[in-house]
Amino acid sequence: DGGISGCTMERPALKRLLEDIEAGKIDVVVVYKIDRLSRSMFDFLSMIKFFDEHDVSFVSVTQDLNTESAMGRLVLNVLQSFAQFEREIASERIKDKIALSKKKGMWMGGTIPLGYDAIEGKLEVNEDESDVVRAIFRKFAETASATNVVKYLKQKGYKTKGRVSRRGKHYPSRDFTKSGLYQILRNKLYIGKIEHKEKGEVYDGLHEPIVSMKLWNRHRWSF
Repeated sequence: DGGISGCTMERPALKRLLEDIEAGKIDVVVVYKIDRLSRSMFDFLSMIKFFDEHDVSFVSVTQDLNTESAMGRLVLNVLQSFAQFEREIASERIKDKIALSKKKGMWMGGTIPLGYDAIEGKLEVNEDESDVVRAIFRKFAETASATNVVKYLKQKGYKTKGRVSRRGKHYPSRDFTKSGLYQILRNKLYIGKIEHKEKGEVYDGLHEPIVSMKLWNRHRWSF
């Protein structure tokens, strides 16, 4: 696949290779170096597993790796150990980065909450939706009943926030449910905070709060 990075599986020739293996047309895959098959250790090991499932051997000409030999399988096991280590280190780095970003008050993505829009990775208040959020908190503070609040929201014609996933799937607005309502009422984003639930920490966020501390404190006792 000339001109296409070996870091991706989205390569036309590679896809044809895998299709031919699945069709039983290939016995051995031979490469000059391992990274000519893939530069991702995770993808490489996934393909080796796929080769094994279809009785296909793998040979790297310039490296001592031939899955037909005992030594080749030993080298493969060593590579698998390093790949696992690499994944765990990468996971730890991501967790550390998320923790540091949250400590700085940054929103780390995910489903955009009702009342906000995500603009250049930062939460900005959506004025129309923020009115709905405040109405939810006020009504719950008055009634202490999720059932009554859900009925109230339906009468008003208020809906949940519609969204489009990264893959382009559309999730339309819907009537509020009690479980969805409790998620909103427990979300400290609305008082301008960022939570790190794994560490049990709460930090001041960079975004503007929608609900005042006075209103937040009025509803807390009801849970």
